[in-house]
Amino acid sequence: MVLIRPCTQHDRTAPAVVHQHTPDENHDHESGHEHEPGHDHATNLASPGTGDGITAAPRVNARPLIIALAITLVFLVVEVVGAFLSNSLALLADAAHMLTDVAALALALLAIALARRPATAERSFGYLRAEILAALVNAITLIVAAIFIFYEAWERLQNPPEVQSDTLLLVAIAGLCANIASALVLSRGGHEHNLNQRGAFLHVLGDLFGSVATIAAALIIKATGWFAADPILSAVIGLLVVYSAWSLLRESVDVLLESAPRGLDVAQVRRAMQDVPGVLAVHDLHVWTVTSGLVALSAHVEIASMQNWSNIMGQLATILRDNFEIAHVTLQPELAGSPKAAWDRCSLDAPAAAATCATTGPLRPRLAHAGHRH
Repeated sequence: MVLIRPCTQHDRTAPAVVHQHTPDENHDHESGHEHEPGHDHATNLASPGTGDGITAAPRVNARPLIIALAITLVFLVVEVVGAFLSNSLALLADAAHMLTDVAALALALLAIALARRPATAERSFGYLRAEILAALVNAITLIVAAIFIFYEAWERLQNPPEVQSDTLLLVAIAGLCANIASALVLSRGGHEHNLNQRGAFLHVLGDLFGSVATIAAALIIKATGWFAADPILSAVIGLLVVYSAWSLLRESVDVLLESAPRGLDVAQVRRAMQDVPGVLAVHDLHVWTVTSGLVALSAHVEIASMQNWSNIMGQLATILRDNFEIAHVTLQPELAGSPKAAWDRCSLDAPAAAATCATTGPLRPRLAHAGHRH
């Protein structure tokens, strides 16, 4: 077993701590889960009292989210009042989007709190995916908000109502200032590398663009009296919201579907592993993102002899960490020419064969009940 803590681009010197199971060690877990001989783990797992489990996720700074939430919540009240006073759909649409901002920021904070909870025997990865789920929910709410904006814009285009441009302009300028402040705070929170924080940032950024469009609508109405500018620019806000939400939705779904991280060439990873002296072949290679900043890999490694496995395993772990930033690794050595275990027919490299391994119900621990008959 190789233990590697999560690393980043600026952390390339973290040592790999090795714990190895030899092919002669059949080891059963109390839960009734069995590995076939020679199943080694390269991982950052180990929670006290729970067996293997994530103990440290990439640390996320929640303070920018708290500040942005406070700013957004205060101005939401101001914007709703201003929307009704001015009879502006653009302002009301912006207020509706700001309401989703409040929910998004609160959800992002909740996800961070959940992600910090320790792993358990049942949840060996802890609650790290809570942040990805929060990002997915935020993306969906952005799209729903955009649909609402499009619908209202279409309704108002049929019969544009009169809009109080002075009130609209005043509130929109104040909203722009609030959104700029929130965006600046969140931009310092590392949103580029964290889907959860990026979801919250995109909500605020969408509001910022919305404020700009609302100001433009107010100026057009004030100068020309063309009230259709309000719903038209509201639709523009909706398009910006959809654009920002789509990439977030796509990346969140990719993580939940256990896709390989974007930008990572899995074929190149395989070649790098097979170039290590002593490695004959690599199969059942799977790379996925556990959560933002934590990539995992599992693979079967075919070797000629177990005598040099510890050295081979160390080289593989170092290459995967330093060249591909893969921090959580599970490797299973297989001797060339050895008979395959019965469960090898369930190889994920041949998903069509998975039907032969499917279970008919939930797995249950195989426990002996002394003095008890069923």
